[in-house]
Amino acid sequence: MRHLLLTLALAGCMTAGAVAQLTQPAEGGNKKAWVGERLGLTDVQVEYNRPGVKGREGKIWGQLVHTGFTDPSFGTSKAAPWRAGANENTVIRFSTDVIIEGKPLAAGSYGLFIAYDPAACTVIFSKNSTSWGSFFYDEKEDALRVKVKPESTSESVEWLKYEFIDQTNTGATLALFWEKLKIPIRIETDYIKLQLETLRRELRSEKSFNPGWQSFNQAATFCLMNNVNLEEGLQWAEQAVNGTFIGVKNFTTLYTKAQLLEKLGRSSEAAAIMQEALPLGTVQELHFYARQLLQQKKTKEAFDVFEKNYKNHPDNFTTIVGMARGWSALGNYNKALEFAQQALPKAPDKANKDNLERLVKLLQEGKDIN
Repeated sequence: MRHLLLTLALAGCMTAGAVAQLTQPAEGGNKKAWVGERLGLTDVQVEYNRPGVKGREGKIWGQLVHTGFTDPSFGTSKAAPWRAGANENTVIRFSTDVIIEGKPLAAGSYGLFIAYDPAACTVIFSKNSTSWGSFFYDEKEDALRVKVKPESTSESVEWLKYEFIDQTNTGATLALFWEKLKIPIRIETDYIKLQLETLRRELRSEKSFNPGWQSFNQAATFCLMNNVNLEEGLQWAEQAVNGTFIGVKNFTTLYTKAQLLEKLGRSSEAAAIMQEALPLGTVQELHFYARQLLQQKKTKEAFDVFEKNYKNHPDNFTTIVGMARGWSALGNYNKALEFAQQALPKAPDKANKDNLERLVKLLQEGKDIN
């Protein structure tokens, strides 16, 4: 009986071994890899297998990687592109809608394929991301096709790789490198639209009251800095100032509201708000505001703020430098020089002292320091 049980157990192991596979490295020494990047608010991830050149220089593109579409003689596809890697599908995932080479593509996971051509490759995003390679590729499942121009590189890359290059705040180029070729795919996001959607959503969550005014002011500042949705930004600014339970009147909230009013052409209202804000400002806040007025060519208004800051804090390094900038903006370089020299002994560190010495030299030469 014991012998029979042992025989059955061994037979079961042999049967299971015929169908089960132990975890081992990918076939052919290919390397499994992932690469990802956050573009604005969008997460992009590529999962792929990395084939090697393995001594096949000059025989990769147009040979190992076939040109255009081909019948792989296996599976259901009769016109298959390259699988943009090795083994399973190369899969690319987007957490939000994106723009690929100027064309829209919805958020989701896609099988990534490339029909190679030395003049212009066809990059394909397939709704089928779970098949093996391109043996079962079906053009009816295409979500998007774009054309990109391959580029020769001077340095050879042994193992195929994807990299994010040429990054901006809203996009990047996903580049495939292998042997001496690069295939670039430009990805852009509608960052402004996505950010506004996120702000609207989060300002209806617990973040609307914790930390409260800071959240609404942050949202309003986004509209201000990007010159978008100014009316909506003003509503958020109003919540930061006067919202029930969360509104706080401080220099920051009043300044943001005033700047939005200014952009909306409501200058008299903006000026009134700033008069309310000025007594609440710190030395640094008022100095920054005055310098901003200088950039806007509002010289007299800037001088008044510099002077107010100085009168409240006459022994402060920043306010004394502010007076030097204010007098310089008015063209009185001698008066500006007096304040700049007065500030020198009060410089808090070498960097500030070096910069102030540079300003002193400019004033001695009769030049504006702003």
